[in-house]
Amino acid sequence: MNIAPGDPLSPEGLALIEGSEQALREFYTAEESFAYSPEELTAPGVVFYIARDAHDTPLGCVASVDVGDYVEIKRLFVTPSAQGTGLGRALMTRLEHDAHEAGHRLMRLETGDLLVAACTLYEGMGYRRRGPFADYPDVPTSTFMEKRL
Repeated sequence: MNIAPGDPLSPEGLALIEGSEQALREFYTAEESFAYSPEELTAPGVVFYIARDAHDTPLGCVASVDVGDYVEIKRLFVTPSAQGTGLGRALMTRLEHDAHEAGHRLMRLETGDLLVAACTLYEGMGYRRRGPFADYPDVPTSTFMEKRL
């Protein structure tokens, strides 16, 4: 598996982001979702990672947003064919490693309360629940978490 920064506006990046959107729509309306658009993922301070298999097939993505005091995690997604393989953990590990190497010591995220696999992954990696941060509204469908590196 190769995990490296990629272009969210590339055909592969757009396909992964569309897959992420479809997965979110199974549980939430657009108004209940706070995911970054492909264009937002090209902003300064954002790194978009793409995971590829040995055949260069894109299987997942995640983004980190340098907010200054912390790094926010956005758009973690693993294609259905790669779910259950540990790819989500591998993407998160790479993102955390790079954030730590850049001098960051705090990671934060917002995820959906119904995304049980995601919440289980984050908690298993040491993320702890907390209240809303930044400009997120305090809504019952959101789960907020953070981890000190």
